[in-house]
Amino acid sequence: MAAETSLPSLLALAELLSGPRDEDEDDDELEQGPTSAASNLGPGHIAAPMSVKPSATTQLKSGNSKEIWSAEEVPEGSEYDDSCDSREQPEYEILFKQQVGAEDLFLGMSRKDPSTACCEDMLIKIQLPDTKASDITLDIKEKVLDLRSPQKKLLLHLPHPVDPNSGRACFLSEKGTLEVTLRMKRELDFINFA
Repeated sequence: MAAETSLPSLLALAELLSGPRDEDEDDDELEQGPTSAASNLGPGHIAAPMSVKPSATTQLKSGNSKEIWSAEEVPEGSEYDDSCDSREQPEYEILFKQQVGAEDLFLGMSRKDPSTACCEDMLIKIQLPDTKASDITLDIKEKVLDLRSPQKKLLLHLPHPVDPNSGRACFLSEKGTLEVTLRMKRELDFINFA
């Protein structure tokens, strides 16, 4: 008797989950019997069928159809990531520098304070013992510093965007230290340095 009461419940549930149908389909299922109707149900019958409409975010990109990503989608510096490289990362230190004059130091006439928000330059000191200056390869982008030598490799994502064309580097061979000074460019620098 429990099987008789559960069969109509299952059919009602199947009809509810499968959505609206034509009357001809219902008649065909009843003629085939309740077991065949239940055997036709699968995971795809749980909800009503969805129609897929292209959204605004799924647009075809012009250009080479074999490209997977556009240049805007690839984060800067990802082309340098090489997890298979066995060279060790050198020790480094990031310092911030600001240019102050007598009016800043003694009179406090400008709006500069000791915080990094008022600094113009970023100084990166990289320890490279037993390395010659000719063995160092340095590549600087707006947000990435890439340094390579025969023994060391450093891929450094910079804390602030920099101007790659106005930087300078100095190798101190007696200390085995490379000092890279980079000019920072931030959105609100015109307020800090006015």
